[in-house]
Amino acid sequence: MLVEKIIGNISGKEEETRKTIEWIELDWEHLSKRILRAETTGNTDIALRIDQEEPLQYGDILFEDENRIIAIRTKMEPVIVIKPKDMTEMGKAAFELGNRHTPSLIEKNEIIVRADHTLIPLLEEVGVAFETTEKRFKQPFKYRGHSH
Repeated sequence: MLVEKIIGNISGKEEETRKTIEWIELDWEHLSKRILRAETTGNTDIALRIDQEEPLQYGDILFEDENRIIAIRTKMEPVIVIKPKDMTEMGKAAFELGNRHTPSLIEKNEIIVRADHTLIPLLEEVGVAFETTEKRFKQPFKYRGHSH
C-alpha cells in the first residue's frame, strides 16, 4: 500500500475508537524520513512517500476505512529518566549532558535521554537521581548544530 499523505492524528484517542488500529512501529530517527517501507503490526506492507516538512508524529494516521486505522508509533526503547530534586541537580545534570552533546527531552520535572551505559556512572558521580526504563518517544530529538 502506498501512502503519500497524513490524514489525521489519533494520539490520545486510541481508546475511543472502535476500529482496529494497526501500528507502524518506527525508531525515533525514522520519524524524520520522508520515504520508507515498513510493515504494520497487522502484517500490512506500507510504502511511505510523504511530501511534508514536519517530521512524522506519534499517532499520525496513514490510512483509515470503516474497519481499521493504520497509524505511526515509535518503538519502545531503553531510556534513562533523570529526576533532579532541585535546581542545583538540574544544573549539574544539564551541564554534563550538554558537555557530552547528549540529545535530551525535558518533560515536566524530568530529563529523558536514550539509554547509554556510560551515562550511568556519570550520573551516579554527580549525585543526581535517575531510573532506567523503556519509553516510546512521541517526537524526534532535535539536534542543534554548532562548532568548536
